Amino acid sequence: MKILEDIKVLDFTHVWFGPYCTMMLSALGADVITVEPPWGNIGRLGPGELYKGTSTSFMAVNCNKKGITIDMKKPEGIALVKELVAKSDVVVQNFATGAMERLGLGYDELKKIKPDIIYAALSGFGQYGPYSKYGSYAVVAEAISGHTYATGKGISPEHEPVDMAGALGDIGPGTFAAFAIVAAIRHRDKTGKGQMIDVNQVDTMASFNCCETVAYDLFKESPIERRRKRVRPPSELWGIIKVEDGWIQIAGSRPKAVEEMKAKLGVEEVTLDFVKEKLSTMTRKEAFAWLVSFDVPSAPIYEAYEGFDDPHLQARKTFVEVPHKLAGSYRIPKFPAEFSLTPGELKTGAHVLGQHTEEVLKKVLKKSKKQIEELEQNGTVTIWRP
Repeated sequence: MKILEDIKVLDFTHVWFGPYCTMMLSALGADVITVEPPWGNIGRLGPGELYKGTSTSFMAVNCNKKGITIDMKKPEGIALVKELVAKSDVVVQNFATGAMERLGLGYDELKKIKPDIIYAALSGFGQYGPYSKYGSYAVVAEAISGHTYATGKGISPEHEPVDMAGALGDIGPGTFAAFAIVAAIRHRDKTGKGQMIDVNQVDTMASFNCCETVAYDLFKESPIERRRKRVRPPSELWGIIKVEDGWIQIAGSRPKAVEEMKAKLGVEEVTLDFVKEKLSTMTRKEAFAWLVSFDVPSAPIYEAYEGFDDPHLQARKTFVEVPHKLAGSYRIPKFPAEFSLTPGELKTGAHVLGQHTEEVLKKVLKKSKKQIEELEQNGTVTIWRP
């Protein structure tokens, strides 16, 4: 049993923000049909290197979905989309604000087709406001919400702003959008009513910076100003430490751990400099084992792929292998929350362009072989054939 196994999602998303959202829904069992133009959506070209014509990022955030192609510039294509809407529970799109409305596929139109439809509009700046028409990427949302500034100042108070790693400005809002959609499904279960959801990168990233904004509002000083006044005591064990084969992160100032370290090592004082000297000739593995023996929170600093070989991540099966029509298979992080009764699961890799077009037209829309041939011949759809 899957939590969302009875939910059908029509997905008009691209790049990272929207696709990550719909992949999370698919991992919980939702039947996600991703609609692309016959030439493929822009996420197929990046970011990330191309693998057999498709970006690695597309392959990372489009698992578990059915992929179809429809040319929505054609009336026949719009007609197909509306047929699919009638059979869907949720529509998710992250086009530029107003694009779906110009196609006649905005919420007001789609709820005429399916009155209880849940319509999630994902964007950079939201569906209203002075900046709502502006384009955005993860780094834009990270910048305006204070994260880029704080990342640089986290290195030193004089450091210039630094872009965050990992596209949190996409993945964070994508996760929040999935949460909002599940909440709307719950509301529809109770009331029978659908609704529109406006989730944007900037609001989400601002919410992720809540501690800094609240602290400023209370003290009327920026975090950098407050940090200049705060001096870490020598006994505070915190920071990135160089070791023999790389670095390790230490994040612990537990008095009990420090006292235990003093007792076991027979020293009167433990400082960060003392710990740095101790760790300097150790490997990451040795340093990690030494620190946790005193119950000091720490971790080796990895490149992402090194997690494949970590014994803890292996024990938790953090990475799963998914089949793919062109790659054979590849590994991807699992759905991160574990349920005792209704597990989330990633079972298939990203779809090849047009991989499920024929299947969806035949099984979902009940199109005849002749109708499918006509749609393919006039360019409304494309069908992938091995």
